[in-house]
Amino acid sequence: MEELTVLEAKATLKYARISARKVKIVADLIKGKNVNEALAIVKFTPKAASEIIEKLLKSAIANAENNHNMNSQNLYVAEIYANQGPTLKRIRPAAKGSAVRIRKRTSHITIILREKE
Repeated sequence: MEELTVLEAKATLKYARISARKVKIVADLIKGKNVNEALAIVKFTPKAASEIIEKLLKSAIANAENNHNMNSQNLYVAEIYANQGPTLKRIRPAAKGSAVRIRKRTSHITIILREKE
């Protein structure tokens, strides 16, 4: 039996200074969509993560065209996921000489594009 190799282009952003929970909201909007439609959705979504995802999506499209010779008109967002990265721990003074820990969360975002047959 022959194995079919599916061409896929990938772009990854590590240590993005935004919570993975916030990124997942925008990621769910474009999962499974055509690349042009996904760019339009991300461009007009008023969330902090949309600017980051837009840049990463454009990078994935460039990777597909230049590294894998794929046609950008046939691409769609096959997978997009945001995993939690390391948390930066900071301390803020609080009442009565105590301290409160501030957790600055980071995330690792990955986009995988595939061509429609």
